[in-house]
Amino acid sequence: MPVAAQIMQHAAAHPHRVAVRGAHGETTYDLLARRIDGAARLLAARGAAPGAPAAIALQDPVEALVAVLAADLAGATPLVCDAAAGAERRARLLGAVPVDLRVERPLPVGPAAAGAARPAPAARPEERGPAAADPPAARAGAPHDRAWACFTSGSTGRPRAVVRTRASWTDSFPHLSDLARIGPDDTVLVPGPLSSSLYGFAAVHTLAVGATAVLPGRWPAAGLQAHLRACTAVHLVPHHLPAVLEVLRRSGGPLRSVVAGGAALPAGVRERAADADVHVLAYYGATELSFVAADADGCGLRPFPGVEIEVRAVPGAAASTGAAGGTAGAATDGVPLGEVWARSPYLADGYLAGADGPLRTDAGGWMTVGDLAGPYRGGQVLRLRGRGGGAIQTGGATVVPEDVEEVLRKAPGVGDVVVVGLPHPDLGAVVAAVVEGTGVRRAALEEVARAELDAAQRPRRWYAAERLPRTPSGKPRRGLLAARLAGGEPGIRKLG
Repeated sequence: MPVAAQIMQHAAAHPHRVAVRGAHGETTYDLLARRIDGAARLLAARGAAPGAPAAIALQDPVEALVAVLAADLAGATPLVCDAAAGAERRARLLGAVPVDLRVERPLPVGPAAAGAARPAPAARPEERGPAAADPPAARAGAPHDRAWACFTSGSTGRPRAVVRTRASWTDSFPHLSDLARIGPDDTVLVPGPLSSSLYGFAAVHTLAVGATAVLPGRWPAAGLQAHLRACTAVHLVPHHLPAVLEVLRRSGGPLRSVVAGGAALPAGVRERAADADVHVLAYYGATELSFVAADADGCGLRPFPGVEIEVRAVPGAAASTGAAGGTAGAATDGVPLGEVWARSPYLADGYLAGADGPLRTDAGGWMTVGDLAGPYRGGQVLRLRGRGGGAIQTGGATVVPEDVEEVLRKAPGVGDVVVVGLPHPDLGAVVAAVVEGTGVRRAALEEVARAELDAAQRPRRWYAAERLPRTPSGKPRRGLLAARLAGGEPGIRKLG
């Protein structure tokens, strides 16, 4: 059934429990259910057709969430857009995806308020009333209904809209709740835009279990301490975890659970989290695949419940005898890498409007986006090695950026690091590292590189940036960074 129907059940059982907390205050489950129902009726009156995409671009994450859940309740497919991208860029994106309607202003509280420019952030007493007096309409919804879509470009590449069924998300809710230890008594910080599938999923899951979602809309660097005084769980990308742990070290707080996805955990943070009595669930997935593998105890990534994994040989790839001589798909230890394929109830339906992308399927219901991993047998630890298209070909060797980044993060003063390939007339490309951090010395970086990396993996060019460019979900934008390096970006300096 639609998540909105679950919210209505929570509203009937606990009408005064806080459902969402945003910039304009708190909204109870009772009021949220009423707002979603009224907005769904309004969208239906505007012509929201079953299964048709409804583009939603709203700055306020609470308003965006209301519109998303209302569109699903009305039977349409909410296509969540990044409101911060600007009207011109959004128009270009939507030009390739036919949509029945657009929601670019907050939806009124109900059909009677259709002329209102913006709903009040909190209901007046006469608007609330007992939950049973005017129960919201709960509409049936089939598991195979297309219930969510969002744009994705991964770390690089052309944006495209991924669409998924209702069940492809909701079937994973109970498993995530168990692994992350998140339940109805939690207050969950969701510090990013809902246009990112990572944060969009986090917000919807929080409401489905009856907890409280805190939605600042972006990473709350200045307000992190205030949020951590109230939140018991947080969804984030790994490079934000050290900042969370530092705030907890200084000020304490009730945080007890972290869900981290999108990249590998920085070295040592799981141990620091354990010292703070914080449980960390790290997971691997993709917008197209949803959850693939999870690590809840620090022993490595294993299949997420309900997921089958295969690592298949890359056609045309051969094993190398070391980092100095390999081809695409070859690992640095002489063992060939393969592509990660997954089969599960959580896979996406594909891309809207038949767009091209990294997602590939086979006749057996398996999917891949081209991520690389070492050899794998069922139930073993999955050892990821990055996206196939991001591998750097240098002097006949194949270098996987994530392998190099994992080592360089150990150097003193490194906050984060991105490794890219820069064009070279003789070698094809050279490995370059851009470090985010203060007081980082090239000598320290080179010392770590010499100790743990093969010759072909060691960066030949070193740079420092105050901040690395990132996607809205917090992942480093490799393609943009490489372009800035090639263009002599003044904000990036060479390390001498």
